[in-house]
Amino acid sequence: MQFLTPDLRPASAEIFILLMACVILILDLFVRDRKRTLTFVLTQLSLVGTAVVTFAVSTGEITYTFSNMFVGDLMGDLLKLLLYLTVIVVLFYSRGYILEREQMLRGEYYALALFATLGMMVMISANHLVTVYAGLELLSLSLYAMVAMNRDSVPATEAAMKYFVLGALASGVLLYGMSMIYGATGTLEITAIAERLYLGQADKGVLVFGLVFVVSGIAFKLGVVPFHMWIPDVYHGAPTAVTLFIATAPKLAAFAMMVRLLINGLIVLAKDWQDMLILLAVLSMAVGNIAAIAQTNLKRMLAYSAISHMGFMLLGVVTGVVGGDARFALNAYSSAMFYVITYVLTSAGAFGMILLLARGGLESDELDDFKGLNRRNPWLAGLMMMMMFSMAGIPFFVGFFAKFSVLQAVVAAGQLWLAIVAVAFSLIGCFYYLRVVKLMYFDPPATTSPVEAPLDMKLLLSANGLAIALLGVFPQALMSLCAFSLLRSL
Repeated sequence: MQFLTPDLRPASAEIFILLMACVILILDLFVRDRKRTLTFVLTQLSLVGTAVVTFAVSTGEITYTFSNMFVGDLMGDLLKLLLYLTVIVVLFYSRGYILEREQMLRGEYYALALFATLGMMVMISANHLVTVYAGLELLSLSLYAMVAMNRDSVPATEAAMKYFVLGALASGVLLYGMSMIYGATGTLEITAIAERLYLGQADKGVLVFGLVFVVSGIAFKLGVVPFHMWIPDVYHGAPTAVTLFIATAPKLAAFAMMVRLLINGLIVLAKDWQDMLILLAVLSMAVGNIAAIAQTNLKRMLAYSAISHMGFMLLGVVTGVVGGDARFALNAYSSAMFYVITYVLTSAGAFGMILLLARGGLESDELDDFKGLNRRNPWLAGLMMMMMFSMAGIPFFVGFFAKFSVLQAVVAAGQLWLAIVAVAFSLIGCFYYLRVVKLMYFDPPATTSPVEAPLDMKLLLSANGLAIALLGVFPQALMSLCAFSLLRSL
């Protein structure tokens, strides 16, 4: 028997981060420093090293390995590099929060973060239904454990149970849909599925039936209506450091999973899943924006905001299959990718501000905690205002151009009614974002004590805000990068 050695270069980054996660998990057993500085530094260096490996092995060409189960391409490389940057920023924001909470002051938090990152990397580069599922489960199990790390917190334990039960249900639904697709096509390889659909070598009835379950599984990971039930409870109940992680990095992986499954694999069935996604998008924008108005907790408000944003992002994917023109489709898909990236950037800054205000073991996630913030620290209030303006889509911040690019694609597809609905719900969403600004600048503070921010945290938040402002003024570079990566990958 002859055994062919697979090409390990496309998966070098995944191998490296897996080894480092195992090393950190073992080394942490011997760390007695209460601040876990060594574990934190090693985790950050591991992510930087993974980024270097990804950049070094990237060829810009589509490369398959492990019997075509794993693909390396420019879109995957770009999303992975952004993923590493996001996790680095998230862990940096979370450090002060974790140091003040004994239950979370363990090396397992950093190891779980690396394993979750590995799961997302596998999802981004998956070219096989089993690979998609393996990456998804690695991510999900890591997140369940991270949410439940604070075992003495009733809200955290409850959130972990809800997340686990609903996540297991969604994984079963997705797996059932994948089994139906395998039964209809006779293959689990995504590119082979696309080829057999194109040649008409599949049972259309069984495929559409399985497609419903696959779309449901993707919708759960994106957190769109009606698969959004876990989002507000998990965001609210989880420790804020974990909420920040869940609200940012997994969105990039979920977008990649959607592209791999629906666009790379099931594009022939676009007319079938397009109607499903339109319904999910409209419902998400409606429920997310309207429900957010009634929230008094900022984490729950941002949770419903995330639902509406993911619904908005779906519009770009939906309209990409309407015109039938390759250039038009590229513009629509790249607008959706640009939207996800900018949302992750803005969401990281907003939750980073909540983490900064949480001091002495107390949470500061109520809207009232932001009253009079301008009098206590004008610089931090200005940064938070930028985050809210960007999420609301107010010019000239990056959120405005993200929404504008998606709406442009929707109008170009002839879906004028969909653009009107999106604009209407965006206007509704402006209310709860501007309410935060009103509280910071026009309401008296509950306490006049100034908000002291560590210099490193202040610098990183300032860099985050600067990125939002600069990308709002010069968005074309990131837009072109998204379009170029998709052009070389689809």
